[in-house]
Amino acid sequence: MSRLDPRLLLQGYAAGIFPMADSREASELFWVEPRSRAIIPLDAFHLSRSLRRTIRSGRFSVTMDRDFLAVITACADRDETWINDDIEHAMVTLHSTGHAHSIEVWDNGELVGGLYGVKLGRAFFGESMFSRRTDASKVALAWLVARMKVGGFSLLDCQFMTAHLASLGAVSISRKDYVALLSTALGGAGAGSVGAEGSGGASAGPAALSPRSALPDLFALDRLLEATGAAGSAAAEGYVIAQLLGQTS
Repeated sequence: MSRLDPRLLLQGYAAGIFPMADSREASELFWVEPRSRAIIPLDAFHLSRSLRRTIRSGRFSVTMDRDFLAVITACADRDETWINDDIEHAMVTLHSTGHAHSIEVWDNGELVGGLYGVKLGRAFFGESMFSRRTDASKVALAWLVARMKVGGFSLLDCQFMTAHLASLGAVSISRKDYVALLSTALGGAGAGSVGAEGSGGASAGPAALSPRSALPDLFALDRLLEATGAAGSAAAEGYVIAQLLGQTS
């Protein structure tokens, strides 16, 4: 059986569909186009007081793309998973070409949480996350949202709504509305969407030091952390992330 072509995978995301398998051992894939889609509006990420404290405490250190394979393997390591070998292989290939990324959460050098997904235009398609410590996956998602805000992205696709995602600010939208947002995110400069992001609570403080690039850039946050002198300190980096995300409740 031929492998899932990574180029076909990207075409699927651009068309608003994505592949799933019935199990880790399944040999066949099916393409999914949900009637309603879960997204997290970047300026509406719900940063609770407890999560804010965790992020600022420096308990966890957070990286991007340090160990993509370990993250996707951990995401698939559960009783029920839709990630089979074909999907994993295609994702690892996309990672090698800069189209797929992972966020890793570490506790004293141990990988305890993370997420991975696909980047296309100003959209990031969150695929899966895992957590081996309380709040570890929430911390990973918070860092992803901060990276997207600083890097000029406009759409964080979470695919299916869950209570976990809803608690972090995810909302369900119709397929028609999703297609419109996706079209904007893939439509080039997307100046309007960047301006809309810039009008949120992150317009002051560290975010003001981060010029928006003409092209979406997940690595822009790294330059911001360097510019603010926070890079290398988990607590200092967490302080910047908490400021970028702004709202608490």
